[in-house]
Amino acid sequence: MGMTITEKILAAHAGLDRVSPGDLINARVDVALGNDITAPIAIKKFRESGATRVYDKNRVILVPDHFVPNKDIASAMQAQILREFARDQDLTYFFDAGEMGVEHALLPEKGLVLPGDLVIGADSHTCTYGGLGAFSTGVGSTDLAAAMVTGEVWLKVPETIRFIYTGALGPWVEGKDLILFTIGDIGVDGALYRSMEFTGPAIEALGMAGRLTMANMAIEAGGKNGIIAPDAVTETFVSERAVRPYTPYHSDSDAEYVQVIEYDVSKIEPQVAFPHLPENTRGISEVGDISIDQAVIGSCTNGRIEDLRSAAAVLKGRKAAKGVRLIVIPTTPAVYRSAVEEGLFEVFMDAGAIIGPPTCGPCLGGHMGILAKGERAVATTNRNFVGRMGHPESEVYLANPAVAAASAVLGRVGGPNEL
Repeated sequence: MGMTITEKILAAHAGLDRVSPGDLINARVDVALGNDITAPIAIKKFRESGATRVYDKNRVILVPDHFVPNKDIASAMQAQILREFARDQDLTYFFDAGEMGVEHALLPEKGLVLPGDLVIGADSHTCTYGGLGAFSTGVGSTDLAAAMVTGEVWLKVPETIRFIYTGALGPWVEGKDLILFTIGDIGVDGALYRSMEFTGPAIEALGMAGRLTMANMAIEAGGKNGIIAPDAVTETFVSERAVRPYTPYHSDSDAEYVQVIEYDVSKIEPQVAFPHLPENTRGISEVGDISIDQAVIGSCTNGRIEDLRSAAAVLKGRKAAKGVRLIVIPTTPAVYRSAVEEGLFEVFMDAGAIIGPPTCGPCLGGHMGILAKGERAVATTNRNFVGRMGHPESEVYLANPAVAAASAVLGRVGGPNEL
């Protein structure tokens, strides 16, 4: 019996010929990642362990991206802990100030996560890097501390669900819609502690931005990781960025899956996830009349240059409806610069948008876009839990960038076709 791509990566990093679902392993870590919320705890535990140096200053990466530019004294203190630790440990990759971007967009852009890698991060959306063909998963801050000391992580090998996407995408349908549809089908616990392997012609036709978006939201289905086998699209993206050698892996033809699920994407329209769970999805034609107060385009899910282009294509020559706050947040300085050079900012500003610096911003109720009681937002983010973007009596509707842009113009949740 062969192995899946996830099993092959885990076996290689555990120094084993093969692994099977349920096996408990210690595996070598290629990248250990922390941010300004989770890393301070990990740093505290690192010091309590008696360790004096991280296992590899090139493999421990810190990105303060959640509450930056710092919104208050408490967040400033959190970031200060990272700065001092990075300086003390002489970390090669600490991104601050003008270099800082949203971690899960920044690391692939910088070539720091690569096909075949094993990546852990003290952030649940670390699973994003599966879009590159890496095994990546979120861990707790104490697990991050242990990895910073030893360079290893303890894992149980997950079972794998294979998702096959056939057909051609319709107008304004993106990777975000495929993953929202999938979560709507299997539920927020439908892949609990399982690897979600995304395959098929429709996946092969997706650009890297769409692949990263799909892997990003594997955790919203309870997945241990999401992963897409590397191909020519991956190689084109990675070859000009990679900071070190890498080894791509692919599933064997006789690999064993706990479940195989197939979707015809030609039957999927743009999706909207209603409050308060990502599984509460409806096609855009079934949304109804839902007025909004805010539209947010950004986050580690959908703030890349491709996402901004999609939103700008809808907003060009149009304005946000009166009373709707349109917030656009590029994920990295490079995305920000590209948006300026391509004239996207002019489109956004003409539409009445507020453009923020690269940061997580309102996605987690951080800052620069918090919702008040009773307010509604449509957002390209990944979660719409109670109070996720602000007041516990506010509501968040998840959608792709084109739908978020169209909704801003319409003043209600709606799609580009209505314009």
